[in-house]
Amino acid sequence: MDEDLGYGLLRIFPEQRWKPFYLLQPVVSVVFAILFEWGIAAQNLHLGRWFKGRMSSAELQRALRPAAAKIGRQILRDYVVMPLLAGPFFFSVLLGAVLSNVIRNVWTWVVIFCGHFTTDVITFPKSVLKDETRGQWYLRQLHGSSNLRGGRLLDLMTGNLSHQIEHHMFPELPANRYAALGEHVRRICAAYGQHYNTGSLPRQFAQVIWRLLRHSLPSRPRNELREMKMSTG
Repeated sequence: MDEDLGYGLLRIFPEQRWKPFYLLQPVVSVVFAILFEWGIAAQNLHLGRWFKGRMSSAELQRALRPAAAKIGRQILRDYVVMPLLAGPFFFSVLLGAVLSNVIRNVWTWVVIFCGHFTTDVITFPKSVLKDETRGQWYLRQLHGSSNLRGGRLLDLMTGNLSHQIEHHMFPELPANRYAALGEHVRRICAAYGQHYNTGSLPRQFAQVIWRLLRHSLPSRPRNELREMKMSTG
């Protein structure tokens, strides 16, 4: 039920139906990382529903209006107003704005993908939602996300999304509490034999790259997509 799953653009898991378009996935992923902020904006518009006829053009226009206004303000600020204020340094400031936005986009892409697409992350069929208990819901959040291990500096640089597991479990709590909550979650996982998916940034990101490359090619669904049959004891 997580809309971050592939963003309607990428094949991340073998259960997703393969299409020839996915052969371009390595290149598409790079472009998506560079333009990530615009990809997130498009995701929030639910364009897939419009393409499938589940959303009318009028509904799309209503959703697009505030997004377009925000995008316009940002482009005007970053690429017109600020460079003009720099006078003779117009092109230097313009280049700096482009580079800073690209760096920010790529970094955000890396952090979010590491929180969703490492090797041990599991997807579940919608059937698990039927009669799902609260305990099973927490287990689904645990096994459907992953963390980055790197201490307070990494937490600061990721806006605490290095604790993606806790973000999924406790989405309405302040993000600066995730690290403290993580200590309790890890102890509970150890007590009940549940895998707590965490690792260094290089390790987790390498797994993301493997997924992007592997599933750009045709593959049969494995036993990764499974019914949730976990005891909540």
